[in-house]
Amino acid sequence: MTNLHRHAPLRVALVGLGTVGGGVIRLLQANAELIARRAGCPIQIVAISARDRNKDRGVDLSPYDWVDDMTTLPGRDDVDVVVELIGGADGPALTLARQCLAAGKPFVTANKAMLAHHGLDLATLAEKAGIALKYEAAVAGGIPVIKGMREGAAANEIARVYGILNGTCNYILTTMEKDKRSFDDVLKEAQELGFAEADPSFDIDGIDAAHKLTILASLAFGTELDFDNVATTGIRHVIAADIAEAAALGFRIRLVGMAQNGPEGLFQRVHPMLVPLDHPLAHVDGSLNAVVVEGNFVGRLFFQGRGAGDGPTASAVVADLIDVARDEYGDAFAMPVSALTQQQPADAGARIGRAYLRFKVKDRPGVLAEIAAAMRDAGVSIESMIQRGNHQEDGVLIAIVTHAGEERCVLDTLERLAGSDSLLQTPMVMHILD
Repeated sequence: MTNLHRHAPLRVALVGLGTVGGGVIRLLQANAELIARRAGCPIQIVAISARDRNKDRGVDLSPYDWVDDMTTLPGRDDVDVVVELIGGADGPALTLARQCLAAGKPFVTANKAMLAHHGLDLATLAEKAGIALKYEAAVAGGIPVIKGMREGAAANEIARVYGILNGTCNYILTTMEKDKRSFDDVLKEAQELGFAEADPSFDIDGIDAAHKLTILASLAFGTELDFDNVATTGIRHVIAADIAEAAALGFRIRLVGMAQNGPEGLFQRVHPMLVPLDHPLAHVDGSLNAVVVEGNFVGRLFFQGRGAGDGPTASAVVADLIDVARDEYGDAFAMPVSALTQQQPADAGARIGRAYLRFKVKDRPGVLAEIAAAMRDAGVSIESMIQRGNHQEDGVLIAIVTHAGEERCVLDTLERLAGSDSLLQTPMVMHILD
C-alpha cells in the first residue's frame, strides 16, 4: 500500500551523530518543505543518541530529545522509524537492528558490514513483521544503485555487477597516477585531508569494498549473502611503477569489486585491476564511486557519483525515510529470503582472462629467461613485456601482460618461481578488465 496522503509527521530516532548523522539533520532542515511534499508528510527527528553528548557537531541538537540508552528507542510510542549510523558488523548496531525489527519499527541503516554479515537474518525479521529494512546509504553513498537494481532493473537477468566501491582507494590510486607519487606518501596525505582513517586497513585492504560487493551480488543474482567467499586483495602493494607501466600499456589501475553468477558458481572478487582507457571506470577519479550493472534486456547501466561524505550519504538515508513515509517497502534483497538461492563459490582458476605481472628481480643475465621458462611451462603466453633496468642494487622491474588464459596458469607460474633467488620481492599480479 502506498500512503501518499499521510499528514502526520514521520517521527525519526537518529542513532549516531558523526559526519553522516550531522548531514541527515542538515538535509532534513534545509529541504524540509520539499521533503514533506515528496513524502506526503513532514519527516521530523524526535530523538537522537550518540556516545558523547558534549561533542560539538556543528548542528543545533537542542530541538531533539537526547537519549543515552539507544536500546530504549524501539519501544517508544513517539518513534516511527529508527536510523542507525554507528557502524560495526556486530555489537550495539546489530542489537539495535534486531530490537527495532522485532518491535515492528522500520529500520534504516548505512551499515554495510552489518548487512554483509547478518543481512539475511535481519531481512527475515523485517519480512516477518511486514516492515522496511532500508540501506541505500550502505553502498556507494549517494548513488541510488540499490534502488536502481531492486526496482529499475528488476525485470532483468543480471550477468555481472562490478565497479569502484571505495572512495579512499580510488583517491589514492588516481592521485598516485596524476602526481606520480608513492602509495605511502599519498596515503599520509589522504589521512591528513580526512579521506582516509587513522587506521586505513578496512579501506586499503579491500574489506569495505568486499562488504558492498556482497550486498550487490545478492541483489543482482538473487543469491544468499556470502561475504566469506569474496576473494579480497587491497592496494597496499601497488607501486608507482605499476601505475606508470599500466599507463604505458594503455590502462589505469583501479580497485574493482566484481561479481558474476553462472552454472559454474558465484564469483566474487575485490582486486586492483588494469582497466582499459576506453572503459568508463578508467575515468572515475578522486573519491568518486561507480557501479556497472549488465542486464540481459537493459544492457549496461552505469551509476557514478560521490560514494561517501555527509551530503551524499545523508541524501541516501533521507531517500529511504521518504520511502518509509510512503509505505514503499519491498523485500530487502529484492525477493523474499526464502527465494534467495545458496550458490557455491566459483573456481576462480578456471576463469579466462588476461593478467599483468610485475617482478622485481636481480639485475643479472638469465633472469628474464627464467621467468619466461616458468610461464611457458605453466601454459602462459606473453602478449607484451616491459623491462626497466637501472643497474642499481635495488634491482630491475619486469612488467608482463599475458594473453587470455586460465587464471590458474598464472598462479602456477608464481609457484614455479617461488623460492627463486632471482626475485627480490613477491611478484604482483593484477587481472585485466576485458
